[in-house]
Amino acid sequence: MNLKKSPVTIILAREVLHLDTKKLFSGFWSLFKGYWSSEEKWKARGLLAFVIALNFAMVYLLVKINEWYNVFYNALQNYEAENFWPLIGQFSAIAFAYIMIAVYAVYLRQMLQIKWRTWMTKNYLNAWMSGQIYYRLQDAADNPDQRISEDIGQFVNISLTLIIGFLRQLTTLAAFGVVLWELSGSITLMGIVIPGYMFWFSFVYSGLGTFFAHKVGRRLIGLNFDQQKYEADFRFSMMRVRENSESIAFYRGEPAELEGFNLKFSDVIKNYWQLMKKTKHLNFYVNGYAQLAVIVPLIMAAPRYFSKEIQLGGLMQISSAFGRVQDALSFFVDSYDTLASLAAVINRLAGFTEHMEEAKKIQSKVTTATAPELKISALNVALPTGRELLKKLSLEVQNAKSLLVTGSSGCGKSTLLRTLAGIWAYASGEISLPANARVMFLPQKPYLPLGTLRRALIYPSAEKDSPPDDKLKRTLQLVDLPALVDKLDVADDWSRILSLGEQQRLAFARVLLSAPDYIFLDEATSALDEPREIEMYNLLREQLPKVTVVSVGHRSTLFKLHDVELNLDGTGNYSVRNLIN
Repeated sequence: MNLKKSPVTIILAREVLHLDTKKLFSGFWSLFKGYWSSEEKWKARGLLAFVIALNFAMVYLLVKINEWYNVFYNALQNYEAENFWPLIGQFSAIAFAYIMIAVYAVYLRQMLQIKWRTWMTKNYLNAWMSGQIYYRLQDAADNPDQRISEDIGQFVNISLTLIIGFLRQLTTLAAFGVVLWELSGSITLMGIVIPGYMFWFSFVYSGLGTFFAHKVGRRLIGLNFDQQKYEADFRFSMMRVRENSESIAFYRGEPAELEGFNLKFSDVIKNYWQLMKKTKHLNFYVNGYAQLAVIVPLIMAAPRYFSKEIQLGGLMQISSAFGRVQDALSFFVDSYDTLASLAAVINRLAGFTEHMEEAKKIQSKVTTATAPELKISALNVALPTGRELLKKLSLEVQNAKSLLVTGSSGCGKSTLLRTLAGIWAYASGEISLPANARVMFLPQKPYLPLGTLRRALIYPSAEKDSPPDDKLKRTLQLVDLPALVDKLDVADDWSRILSLGEQQRLAFARVLLSAPDYIFLDEATSALDEPREIEMYNLLREQLPKVTVVSVGHRSTLFKLHDVELNLDGTGNYSVRNLIN
């Protein structure tokens, strides 16, 4: 028999995580309700109802087994050999039915778990990716990948386990409570007759068990929360090394990285030691309580057995019924560490959801309009701190012309491009473009997705929309990447294989394939030598004569490749001059 806690334990989260009970349940409900009121609600509710029904059937069979104890042990006491095998057969039939129901109860619960997790994961992914929330949350939420990949799975699994387990134990309490009441008889204390005394004793016993288990294990919630965070930080630090392996190798930064790993891992180990100690204390209590619960009902019922009020079968039936009632009343005690994990998961997911909601509220005040050409009107750009980078910028860029944005480092050149791309929230004004204009932005370091070279070349288009191979190969030749012509369907980590200069030329190949009307380049040729930089810009003019180009850059050679210069001074002021004599 295991140690369990009674329903009193619902107070646990308040003390440990400093979350009041209302906030804890509010967080749980906000996460829980979505799937059960979604488009899949009827299938989900039906499957849940069937799983619960199977658990109720298991409780019914346990009651039948409890009744069997009485008959079987009485038959043993009375040496009724003729009843032995029939009773063994009866038990076998009940046990077989119980096994079949128990197996499918778990199987169907896992099926429901998969469906629920799939729904929640898709919704979180959509919310995270919509409106560049993933971009705005870079510093606001730690390890969003873990929140989606692990915490959702834990929330679904623990929630289903606890809900179904609670309902099953509630049914067990009702069924075996009646049995225990009828079997335990009455006891007289200080002249007071107490009917069903063992039933009441089980309440007192589990109540005390709940109270002391909470005192012993209340720190587990906070420790579980910290453990997840430290584990994720340690894993992320190793991912960073993998992503930046070349830079670290050039710096000979291995000792510094090892020091960082050791610091992160030491947090993991320190916290785990605390978890071990608190779990050890709780296990001492749990196991001691469990062993005591085995002998207590026998001691309580022994006087009636020795006075021959009940037979051996009755004694065993009382012990079994007391154990079932005790299990039911002690459900929360047994589930203490699980509840601790659930509270930590709720806190992390609710925090992540809150961060996404806050990021959603931060909306750019930049409006869009339609005009024959790129037109910027009264554009203000600032940092999150409130520092103004640009004040009331008004500018028109004629079609098929080019604009070069210059200024000292930190003056807001890249931030201006982010504003034009619609991903910078701290801006206001108006940006106009022709209707249905196709726009493309090239950052300094191109993003190359994992997979085939074809996928990297046509990104963000899907492979099913890939242009013919001849066109892809011809484009690679144009940007001077002939070595890649025969590797279109080779899958690899191309961001690791290709140099930054090759990646930037691959990005220009994307532009040629997409043929946009407007292209914005944020130092997109910084890794190229000057002759090759000129070659790439000339290639744009030759292959896409109608494209309008907006560039951010520092090199003096860029002035000869653009028609107009926009210079920012970083204090909000700007100047515009023609570069064509």
